Amino acid sequence: MTIRLPDGKGGLRTYEPRTEPLPVKTGTPFTSRTVFSAAHVVADPFADVSPDSPAAVDWDATLAFRRHLWSHGLGVAEAMDTAQRGMGLDWAGAAELIRRSAAEAKSVGGLIACGVGTDQLTGPATLAEVRAAYEEQLALVEESGAQAILMASRALAAAASGPEDYLEVYGHLLRQASEPVVLHWLGPMFDPALEGYWGSSDLDTATDTFLEVIAAHPDKVDGIKVSLLEAQREIDIRRRLPQGVRCYTGDDFNYPELIAGDEKGFSHALLGIFDPLGPLAAEAVRVLDTGDTQGFRALLDPTVELSRHLFQTPTRFYKTGVVFLAWLAGHQSHFTMVGGLQSARSLPHFTRAYELADGLGLFPDPKLAEERMKTLLSLYGVNQ
Repeated sequence: MTIRLPDGKGGLRTYEPRTEPLPVKTGTPFTSRTVFSAAHVVADPFADVSPDSPAAVDWDATLAFRRHLWSHGLGVAEAMDTAQRGMGLDWAGAAELIRRSAAEAKSVGGLIACGVGTDQLTGPATLAEVRAAYEEQLALVEESGAQAILMASRALAAAASGPEDYLEVYGHLLRQASEPVVLHWLGPMFDPALEGYWGSSDLDTATDTFLEVIAAHPDKVDGIKVSLLEAQREIDIRRRLPQGVRCYTGDDFNYPELIAGDEKGFSHALLGIFDPLGPLAAEAVRVLDTGDTQGFRALLDPTVELSRHLFQTPTRFYKTGVVFLAWLAGHQSHFTMVGGLQSARSLPHFTRAYELADGLGLFPDPKLAEERMKTLLSLYGVNQ
């Protein structure tokens, strides 16, 4: 079987897809690393909505994808950036997603952590209003029984006058948290509104403030998620963490080396790329559990090219590629996204994503993936 794909020069070329997927299987729980996949939401394709409407979510398909991740031993990081939080999913939709996913996690014994933000604020806000918004969301996550992830806040970035405001707001929230939380530092490449987070655009200065928050409340911080796409900076931060505070890599460019670690430590994982890589990533971590770092890298290193492709500039639209691959893999019956974001990437981008994912053996049914890719190509006028 072959498929004709755009060649990037205005013509077409013939590609021969794999006939068999990569053999992966479910297995024992991980022992050496804690690993979360930030999971995407599935839109309801039959809802009569516009890009500005509240999200219309297909709850059955959305929860089924989380069960898929749990079945391979991965934790689910819920209501995060991958779920289009702040890019189509509003707070009401995120709150429902948290409630439903937390209940589903409890029913199957799955690991879950949920994002806490301030996105119910729709305009300029004071620091007091930012604190109150965080508190509302923190209470809901804790009531659901999930672990809380304190996400970076656009409203706080706009309201804060300097590092002292971040120290005050985060200190207040950590004192209130009933259980240790994960602190999430999301860089401006994922959300331009977060430029200058922690009170400075100088990353060295911002890092000092970030670490000061943690040092003041080490008993309330389970770990940090760093999404700056700078491997050395993550390593430097990791080595400065208080004893017992974990680093969860959010670096979708350099995750194999960061998870593998070095003689001074390693990162756990909370990654958007582990949404499409779920079974393969789980297989790699189980190999790492045996102490076989070389085998781990042999499985995971080849996936970096796909990840860097999906997360290419503008990085915030990586979700489009993630959902596209979920459709090709048969996890959902359509390629419709909340807010109409299926249009956020080009046909050449989709073509390369398909080719890279197929080469890795990510599609459980390569024939189905080929047929669906041909269907997309036909919509763009590419006949086979």
